[in-house]
Amino acid sequence: MKSFLLVFVFISSLLFILDKLNAQNTDSKGVNEDQYRLLIRKAKHKILLDGKLDEEDWKNAEVAKDFWQFFPFDSSRAIGKTEVRTVFDENFLYIGAICLQPNKYIVTSLRRDFARGSSDVFGINLDPFRDKLNGFNFAVSPYNVQREGLIFNGQDLNIDWDNKWYSQVTNLEDKWIVEIALPFKTLRYKRTEGQNTWLINFVRNDLVKNEAGSWSPIPRIFPGAALAFSGTLVWEEPPPQPSANISVIPYVLASGNRDFQNNKPTDSEFNTGFDAKVAVTPSLNLDLTVNPDFAQVEVDRQVTNLSRFELFFPERRQFFLENSDLFGSFGLNNSNPFFSRRIGLINNPRTGFNEKIPILAGARLSGRLNKDWRIGLLSIQTGRKESASQTSTNYSMVAIQRRVFSRSNLAFVFVNKEPFNKVGDTLRQNFNRVVGLEYNLASANNRWQGKAFYHRSLSPENLARQYIAAGRIVYNEPTFGFSNRWENIGENYNAEVGFVPRKGTLRNAGDMTFIYYPKGKIAKTVNNFYLNPDYDVIYGVPQGRILDWDAGLFGGIQFQNSANLTFAFFRHDYTYLFSSFDPSNTGGQELPANTDYLYRSHRLSFSSNLRKSLFFNFATRIGKYFNGRIFAFQSAINYRLQPYGIFALDFNYNRIRLPQPYSSSDLLLIGPRMELSFSNSLFFTAIMQYNNQINNVNLNMRLQWRFKPVSDLFIVYTDNYYATESRENGNIIRAFQPKNRALVFKLTYWLNI
Repeated sequence: MKSFLLVFVFISSLLFILDKLNAQNTDSKGVNEDQYRLLIRKAKHKILLDGKLDEEDWKNAEVAKDFWQFFPFDSSRAIGKTEVRTVFDENFLYIGAICLQPNKYIVTSLRRDFARGSSDVFGINLDPFRDKLNGFNFAVSPYNVQREGLIFNGQDLNIDWDNKWYSQVTNLEDKWIVEIALPFKTLRYKRTEGQNTWLINFVRNDLVKNEAGSWSPIPRIFPGAALAFSGTLVWEEPPPQPSANISVIPYVLASGNRDFQNNKPTDSEFNTGFDAKVAVTPSLNLDLTVNPDFAQVEVDRQVTNLSRFELFFPERRQFFLENSDLFGSFGLNNSNPFFSRRIGLINNPRTGFNEKIPILAGARLSGRLNKDWRIGLLSIQTGRKESASQTSTNYSMVAIQRRVFSRSNLAFVFVNKEPFNKVGDTLRQNFNRVVGLEYNLASANNRWQGKAFYHRSLSPENLARQYIAAGRIVYNEPTFGFSNRWENIGENYNAEVGFVPRKGTLRNAGDMTFIYYPKGKIAKTVNNFYLNPDYDVIYGVPQGRILDWDAGLFGGIQFQNSANLTFAFFRHDYTYLFSSFDPSNTGGQELPANTDYLYRSHRLSFSSNLRKSLFFNFATRIGKYFNGRIFAFQSAINYRLQPYGIFALDFNYNRIRLPQPYSSSDLLLIGPRMELSFSNSLFFTAIMQYNNQINNVNLNMRLQWRFKPVSDLFIVYTDNYYATESRENGNIIRAFQPKNRALVFKLTYWLNI
């Protein structure tokens, strides 16, 4: 263990020195807050939110204009003109924008939280604490459809976060005008006396012109949410002292469920509970939940799993979303010590299926102590589940971050899973804990990113090699980039609340990216060409040999119209089976353990112009697969009925052919889906999927009525079937038999106290 602690200290020191040198030598090219400054004044009169900007305070406000392109180029002013003004009063931060554009828009639907890059939009990035790592994003389409999100890691955006804010839009022949009111209660900030400054940027996405632009310029290799390139919002007088902010979100649920497989009668349920959000300080939030109903109205789409390991699905539950990066960004994507979807869900060893575990209550304190310190504390208590042999269990976590230099941080994590017996005494022999330390690098100009960490699991057995020591470094320039990661995961490392699909491995993976931006006539069609060679090697420590490696030459063409073509020719994969495995995923005869396979394949994918009403994508793979061959094809065809929604068909086919006596298979996953918006407050979604890998037909239909901001009525119907075959008079009869069926009514209401 000491040797790996020394490695962690050594790598962390290198990143620390690199960060310090970068901070000392960064020029002003990547830091825009001194060049782009916007003064905000307090309104002298009442602002009427009507999308017109005709009050005197708007006329006297400073104007942010002359936006810069960051797509398709980043060296010229934006073609679509935008003017932005800001004012405030005791309750709201107001932002008004005039977006010059003929009355012709590209909008996915009228549904809130539309996907990034899918609609014409005006957006705002806010960073009240000026750390260029964490902030807020608010966006509005020309049809006054809202999207809000949390920015983390300096440029990543989580749009599952919800909160209350207001907007109005006026559509004219040559422009659309948006007026936004952001309640100070919604924002997390700290008031200081004297002149106060926040970081801010305004972003405009004009799909009709195929252009993305921003007030403070952003290099085109970075997304519009990149906080490192923000300008400065200068308060003529400090914003108001935030008042008490308490929100209660109760719910009422009624449902009926019928289990046909086990021949059980209809099970009716009536449930109620609530979430609460309490601003302990203006920048520190307490989330509470009592008898929550997690994920009753959300559905994970099925996927075809050809791997030997568990798949990752993202968290969508509201309780876990605010400051989710503080809890969920420890480790790397396959070595995360805390994965919130472990809470409230368990794999039943008797049936092999996942089952929900009742959550009794939970509390979560997260946010900032000041500009340099962030903390996160979490505790959730689950109930018993006798059918799954699950006792009542407490899940808790502590996360602490200390900012260093301009954007980097040191972080500490502690995760604890503690079961309880019937009378409430702790079952000490079953606890599982993880403790860890990380250094996260983010350079001032956003070119360098990385991390180094050491985590150790604690268990009653106190076994050897219960640790992870790992690191990653990423570098990005407009025409060149590279990344490298290394991991050492001990075979006895056990993070029961985390996501660690493989243990007992040493891993090294890296890639390089070369980008060429053409000039002349070809630049009218092609934005860039790129090559991306990569490799990934996994060494099994207990086996004393390489278990997996792959290497290939990726490349592609990004077109100016948003289409994208990628390829990977002569990709090599090597697999050593340390346990038997059936590559056909049919439950047939397995390839024996202690055998290895080297196989080559070719891959091609294409996504079409997203601005068209009819757009599509496909990806193919053809070549060898273990000791056989594979042909894979997946595609999605979408039709946008603007602005009312999307009709789509998802198709995934894998043809696997293995020599006798091993099984071959044709794995099919097909699913039509429909997302309709009847208005800005009434939505209907329907998804049907047929998956022959698990012999399942699933239907999910959801009607959502948003009768007030962040207050909804859901009606959800789900139905699952399995296919059967029988013979009658020599004929094969195929039919679908019901598995289970459910109808759910759920009402939620966001109440500010």
